[in-house]
Amino acid sequence: MSARPVKRSLTLRGHRTSVSLEDAFWAAFRDIAATEDKPINQLAAEIDAAREPDVGLASAIRVFVLARFRER
Repeated sequence: MSARPVKRSLTLRGHRTSVSLEDAFWAAFRDIAATEDKPINQLAAEIDAAREPDVGLASAIRVFVLARFRER
């Protein structure tokens, strides 16, 4: 796994965007989406809608993933 962020594309409410996350976060994000039986784009859109305006999407996803793992 790479410690460097990897840029991948997502579609949020019909618009393409790219997000840079480390491989470990991408893997965990995919696992959470699968556990919740949601497409990764839907989960990303939900996180995007809930984040504060001054917080980037990549940061919001990282915090979301961390929070899920801390809940365990």
